[in-house]
Amino acid sequence: MSDKGLEAAAVRMRAAGMPELFIRVFGEYYRQLEEGSTGLIPEHSIQPVTAVADARGIEPPVSEQAEALRHTVFIKLNGGLGTSMGMDRAKSLLPVRTGPPDGAMLSFLDIIAGQMRHVRSAFGVRMPLIFMDSFRTQRDTLAALAAYPDLVQEGLPLDFVQHQEPKLRVDNLEPVDWPEDPSLEWCPPGHGDIYVSLLDTGLLDTLIERGYRYACTSNADNLGAAPDGRIAAWFAASGAPYAPEVCERTPADRKGGHLARRISDGRIVLRDTAQTPADDMKWFTDETRHPFFHTNNLWFDLRALREVLNEGGGMAGLPLIRNQKTVDPSNPDSPQVYQIECALGAIVERFDGALPVLVDRSRFLPVKTTDDLLLLRSDAYELGEDFQLRLVPQAAPLVELDSRYYKRMADFDARFPHGAPSLREATRLAVTGDWTFGSEVHLRGDVELVARDPQTIADGTVLDAGVEA
Repeated sequence: MSDKGLEAAAVRMRAAGMPELFIRVFGEYYRQLEEGSTGLIPEHSIQPVTAVADARGIEPPVSEQAEALRHTVFIKLNGGLGTSMGMDRAKSLLPVRTGPPDGAMLSFLDIIAGQMRHVRSAFGVRMPLIFMDSFRTQRDTLAALAAYPDLVQEGLPLDFVQHQEPKLRVDNLEPVDWPEDPSLEWCPPGHGDIYVSLLDTGLLDTLIERGYRYACTSNADNLGAAPDGRIAAWFAASGAPYAPEVCERTPADRKGGHLARRISDGRIVLRDTAQTPADDMKWFTDETRHPFFHTNNLWFDLRALREVLNEGGGMAGLPLIRNQKTVDPSNPDSPQVYQIECALGAIVERFDGALPVLVDRSRFLPVKTTDDLLLLRSDAYELGEDFQLRLVPQAAPLVELDSRYYKRMADFDARFPHGAPSLREATRLAVTGDWTFGSEVHLRGDVELVARDPQTIADGTVLDAGVEA
């Protein structure tokens, strides 16, 4: 059964133009899947990481920052479609908020471009910005970035496309067929594919040959991860081959991945929710036991990465993540499939001397749900001339929207037709039921809205406490 499934998958990948190196990588993971590997990391096999380097508040000389930036390439992971929010194109095209210079509505891509242009100008250097797109996001992304021709570095691409692989039926491990939409038969293999993609596209060698020494990668939907000369200088001076950024964990971060030290060999490893046995979730979500969470902002030495990949015959050797879904995410009755994935940050265990670094919480502003988006669109944040988002109140309010009415972008926008309410003075907004917000609605303190029937909040309303209708 497995040989048939693997051979069928390889045929499809070759027909789609996938290189033999990636097909070989896929085969290694397929064998692990066939053998029943789940990629789980039990609590008893690890020890918490409780001490890390601290880069908060550092101020290296400007000359050192400029020199480090001059040798750094910034790579944005841009393969996501935002399907969990009801989107069918690159999530980074989603309008986030108005900004400089004319108050126009800006997308993730617009803000990323603004951040890069500002740092280039401030330090007088031209660091490359490169996007790792997927086969579903490349066209729209490049069309949007055409508005910023100055981002292109001569001799370097503005993007590269990560690989694609067949989704596998859970019942027989064969590539799934879905004639209703054949594109859904395919998936990207997770952000960990970046390393093989950099190698087999030749981009890794090109960057090194052109004098770049370091890379910083981050998710395109995390607008906190702007180019930062201070951290770039710290990393260059550290001599570490690899440094993942971490933040102090709070009760709001209990589902975020964390680093741990594997007892069997002392290596630092990354553990995500999907790699945690159900019985161990009480430990995974314990922010006192695992005090730092992984931001997916990574710094690595390009030469050290090439050495690691060459030692593995071109393969990063990252742990398997077995992700079970339906072939059509919008149809729960469609066939169950496995997506073979690996995590970007899992490569930490391949480096001797990996050095996790604690950064300010402002470097972690992901948008995974419409809850996150409402907060960033509100006046709780300000977007500066440098295109950095800054929190106005001392602490960000907690937003909890009823997923029945706000999960999908079309529904979300219909219920906030005039934009986000004022959240600057709020500590919490919890919405249960179907509420439509008028213009210039102002929230203060802990506001909880509960409705059995659809409700509308009038223009100019000030809410100080819970409302039940």
